[in-house]
Amino acid sequence: MTFLLMLYADEKAGMAIPPDRMAGFMDQMAAYQQTLEKAGAFVSTAALQTTDTAKTVTMANGQLAVHDGPYAETREQFGGYFIIEAPDMDTAIKLAALCPAATWGQIEIRPYHPGYGPD
Repeated sequence: MTFLLMLYADEKAGMAIPPDRMAGFMDQMAAYQQTLEKAGAFVSTAALQTTDTAKTVTMANGQLAVHDGPYAETREQFGGYFIIEAPDMDTAIKLAALCPAATWGQIEIRPYHPGYGPD
């Protein structure tokens, strides 16, 4: 099964971290990716730019509406993801628990919908 691990954290707190300390966190994330690769679970990953670069698009009555930023006001923002392969949700949870991002934010795990993902 394919799972999306969505990494959430407080981006304002993240921007306040000194560059040398942030480099250490990124090294931890690279090591996590290597762990997933060794387990045969790694598919893809990416970091996202901050929410001030985001747009939200809706179509109502044939009219396009474009708004700055994410639609929902939240304390934590979606900042990146991993796509992994795992035999079941229990294994996906165990793999997500190894992610360093779980120590400074939350990780939402969602299986791909059968027939609509890469499976």
